[in-house]
Amino acid sequence: MAGSEIVASHRHGDPRVQDAYSLRCAPQVLGAARDSLEHARGVARIELDSAIDNPMVLPDGRVESCGNFHGAPLGLVCDLLALACAQVGAIAERRTDRLLDANRSQGLPPFLADDPGVDSGLMIAQYTQAAMVAENRRLATPASSDSIPTSAMQEDHVSMAWGAARKLRRSIENLGRIITIELAAGTRGLDLRAPLKPAPGTGAARESLRSEMGGPGPDRWLSPELAAAEQLVSSGELLAAVEKEIGELQ
Repeated sequence: MAGSEIVASHRHGDPRVQDAYSLRCAPQVLGAARDSLEHARGVARIELDSAIDNPMVLPDGRVESCGNFHGAPLGLVCDLLALACAQVGAIAERRTDRLLDANRSQGLPPFLADDPGVDSGLMIAQYTQAAMVAENRRLATPASSDSIPTSAMQEDHVSMAWGAARKLRRSIENLGRIITIELAAGTRGLDLRAPLKPAPGTGAARESLRSEMGGPGPDRWLSPELAAAEQLVSSGELLAAVEKEIGELQ
């Protein structure tokens, strides 16, 4: 946020004591998610290097029955990442909600609409975002805590890791779209704050998004624009545009 004229405009005369948790605690929530991701990467590296044959043929010629094939390590971290997706998506939606609420957006029009009361602005986009947040909360219910015994009770405790991985994929897809909608709302909010300029990194994100999404104006069909913007997020192109401007994010 260094160099933001918008941040500077709040240094004097702002009666608010402090920001809401969705703003103030973003580093803690995102940091916890990043820690979870790093742990999952470590588990994945170990599992990709592991031997899962059963029985195991050892270097000295012994043949031993084992359980290295059990998917508990992967099931647990997939469930952990689904929970992280739910958290990151939920806090993003709360920030979007603040931007669209004229009682809390500090001067922005209701729903960031061009003609409030006639236009819906980004109201429906936020509905879509909220629906995906709700779905990700359901998908955060752990699969690895379940177990269905099979094989005449020989396989009496299974990992359910496959189910955990499948629902994680859906969670990640939802999260990319949730973040895209927050970026769309944030970008429109920045445009409506003109002539105040955002920080260089924030401005780079806005310009990247503007390559696929139009600026404020009367209501229009947003779905194609959001789908195109989602590709900027999921491909890493938007992040690359920010890092080109301010250097690698740590």
